[in-house]
Amino acid sequence: MKKRLLAVLKFVFFMGLGIFLVWWSIARMDEKSLENCKAAMRTARYLLFVPVFFILAASHVSRAMRWKILMQPLGYRPRLLNTFFAVMVGYLANLAVPRLGEVLKCTILSRYEKVPADKLVGTMIVERAVDVVSLLLVFIIALLTQAHIIGSYAKATMSKYFLSGSTTVLLIKFTVLITVLVVLFFISRLLLKKYSHIGPVQKIAGVISGIKDGLASIKNLQQKGAFIFHSVFIWLCYAGGTWLGFYATLGTEGLPFAAAFPVLAFASIGMIITPGGIGTYPLLIMEVMALYNIDEGIGFANGNLQWLAQFGIILIVGFISLLLLPYVNKRNSQAVAAA
Repeated sequence: MKKRLLAVLKFVFFMGLGIFLVWWSIARMDEKSLENCKAAMRTARYLLFVPVFFILAASHVSRAMRWKILMQPLGYRPRLLNTFFAVMVGYLANLAVPRLGEVLKCTILSRYEKVPADKLVGTMIVERAVDVVSLLLVFIIALLTQAHIIGSYAKATMSKYFLSGSTTVLLIKFTVLITVLVVLFFISRLLLKKYSHIGPVQKIAGVISGIKDGLASIKNLQQKGAFIFHSVFIWLCYAGGTWLGFYATLGTEGLPFAAAFPVLAFASIGMIITPGGIGTYPLLIMEVMALYNIDEGIGFANGNLQWLAQFGIILIVGFISLLLLPYVNKRNSQAVAAA
């Protein structure tokens, strides 16, 4: 009950933060920018949602294929369709409660493909680590190609959201965190060894073992080239979809492809801060576009359209995946039984 209440309160807080940022973004605009925003939304090329939809869908299929590659060293080869469904339902769940989707993805494959959920936890950690590295590379590309435009903004934004406080305070926080983690590691190891005969402790040990196996899968990959290809392709789809999204509104269609990298980089931070990036995603796109002399109203309109495209595919394909999962697997079971 407490966990549910905590999850609800967390969702309400971050959703409230997102809604507040939407209101604040509109409230801070002057009359001219507000009119430009309305005009941009009225004259937007909504048909561009179609190609953007397919580009983003391709990235999600690629993500499912990459996840399958991570499972192969563990001895599991789930069907691509079920893996894709699990990915999309996971994204759908994340719109409601952040990080819930990671658990749900593992649960779905465990149910329909008989892959132990504890083994999948490690692959999730690997995926998130690769995504963090990929995002850092996008930032590096953005800084290398657009440093003259976004350099000072990048420093200010990172300080605002992640590095607030003095250097001394940050160093103390980091030192305390590392110390606590090291102490907890040794205490946990001691307790697990001492009480290994107890049922709940055995389950925890099983989960930890599964995480180790999942993490080990990265060094035992049988298709390293394919794994790297999908990791690059996923983020190229994101960048391509972002660049194509520039053409959705008048005034942003002239932005170069290189501008897609800083926009994507900072918009991705928005996806981390609030559920589904509500409020923060369009706000950060607006702020980056302002560096390219795009009016705030037009930038905000484009940011909302780009967010809507992301939100729309997750909502539509996620719900379809949720509905098809039991149907497809029931049909497959009947086919196997008939054979």
